Amino acid sequence: MRRTARQTPPALADGAMRIVALGGLGEIGRNMTVFEFAGKLLIVDCGVLFPEDHHPGVDLILPDFSYLKNRWQDVVGLVLTHGHEDHIGGVPYLLKHRGDIPVISAKLTLAFLKTKLEEHRIKGKMVQVKEGDRRKFGPFDVEFLAVNHSIPDGLAVAIRTPAGLVLETGDFKMDQFPLDKRITDLAGFARLGEEGVDLFLPDSTNAEVPGFLAAEADLIPAIDQVMRTAPRRVVVSSFASHVHRIQQIIDSAHKYNRKIAFVGRSMVRNMTTARELGYLKIPRGVLVDAKELEKMDPKKAVLICTGSQGEPMAALARMANGDHQINLTEGDTVLLASSLVPGNESSIYRLINDLTKQGANVIHKGNAKVHVSGHASAGELVYCYNLVRPKNVMPVHGEYRHLKANAELAVRTGVEPKNTFIIEDGTALDLKDGVVKVSGSVPAAYVYVENMVAGAATEESLQDRIRLAEDGAVTVLLIVNPDTGKIEEDPEFFSVGFNLTDKDIEKAAGIVEKTISGIRGEKTGPAAEKAVANGLLRWSDRALRRKPVYTVIIVEA
Repeated sequence: MRRTARQTPPALADGAMRIVALGGLGEIGRNMTVFEFAGKLLIVDCGVLFPEDHHPGVDLILPDFSYLKNRWQDVVGLVLTHGHEDHIGGVPYLLKHRGDIPVISAKLTLAFLKTKLEEHRIKGKMVQVKEGDRRKFGPFDVEFLAVNHSIPDGLAVAIRTPAGLVLETGDFKMDQFPLDKRITDLAGFARLGEEGVDLFLPDSTNAEVPGFLAAEADLIPAIDQVMRTAPRRVVVSSFASHVHRIQQIIDSAHKYNRKIAFVGRSMVRNMTTARELGYLKIPRGVLVDAKELEKMDPKKAVLICTGSQGEPMAALARMANGDHQINLTEGDTVLLASSLVPGNESSIYRLINDLTKQGANVIHKGNAKVHVSGHASAGELVYCYNLVRPKNVMPVHGEYRHLKANAELAVRTGVEPKNTFIIEDGTALDLKDGVVKVSGSVPAAYVYVENMVAGAATEESLQDRIRLAEDGAVTVLLIVNPDTGKIEEDPEFFSVGFNLTDKDIEKAAGIVEKTISGIRGEKTGPAAEKAVANGLLRWSDRALRRKPVYTVIIVEA
């Protein structure tokens, strides 16, 4: 099942379609897939991945757009399946390469994107579609189908070309009692199955989870219990785009005569947009300003904020650290109404501990039924496989274990193992006449964003930051005679976060002298400084089991 390729793919054969995922394979986030046919490109989604502890200083991680270099004018459209950050967060950075690419999606998704683009001073060319629409974009005949997810207006995308029919589900599940009454279009999936799906790209996130998911409506009793019994304020943390869950919180708060306030820029922005478009219903008098809520009886207060994943700068983490205008006190209840995203476990558990230290009672999916996933579980995926009956399957959206579990489900429903493709980001698949094959691979590295600048950090600079955090830094000052190449005075060592004993300094000075004497060229320039730093690094790694960042400054005598 697993297919890898290292060579650059050849020119695309006549009548074939190429599919390249630049993100979303082997990770939860950075979703982006490029389809090529007849010299034109169609992109589906452009999301971000959120940094982990080994990405110090990084704000976001983007897909690698280098595959599209010199091809931007060939892009006929960017389709967005829904409005979560892992599917739309990278769009502003993509549009900086070409601002007039048509961005195609449903109403709420485009509304969320519009406010995001305004932050980057990008207008964008929006094309609104809805389920049931079928539109042509260049040589791509694109049909949109409704799917149920944890955000309104989710879409699956069927892409037709003479090379074949591809169906990408986007993020979806099969809740039969959704809050907005908008169910996944299983009849449409079955119709496409009758037509003949040559390549199926299904959501893999919950492929390891057996059975069928609970309905969103099943969470109401647990949420009601919190609102009914909490002795003081209730602080609810959720994704800023999770309209369905926030609607449940608002309804329950209203039922028990509590007022609500939104906290955090992204939460206020998204919920204002959702309310204006009619996706969020707030009874009159329930929504108040956060400052006004602070003055009210704590038993009547509900704060809705971001930070359920332990993000250090989000409102909830700042409350937990006592660094927010809202101070948590003994008896407050914190409700984490979202999933535990793989990779964020440590941050979330640390957040729960910090909140508990503040005296809060923390309710989360581990101790109450306050969250249900937005991604189809194994039973739902099998149901879809039996409806669609695809010839070939490329699982998407998940870590490797999720992709593998999804591929195994496909095989159990009758898909040939040779026709299931567990691939990595950047691997190119070519489809023609119902046959899919790996044709090569393209760059798909992480691109790091800092202060809204893509590429501001590199793998090398991140390694330096990690070394600084773990092993500290040492600055070495040398005075060298450029004529003789001799060190005129004993080297000086200035260390931060790294302790050097007198014995260590003596040995390090010997390494410096040996390195300088061994240089066969100029002994006072950047090359000499680098040579000394590398020599010291090798010594400390070998002798002290530490790898501080060495900065060597050579001054001419």
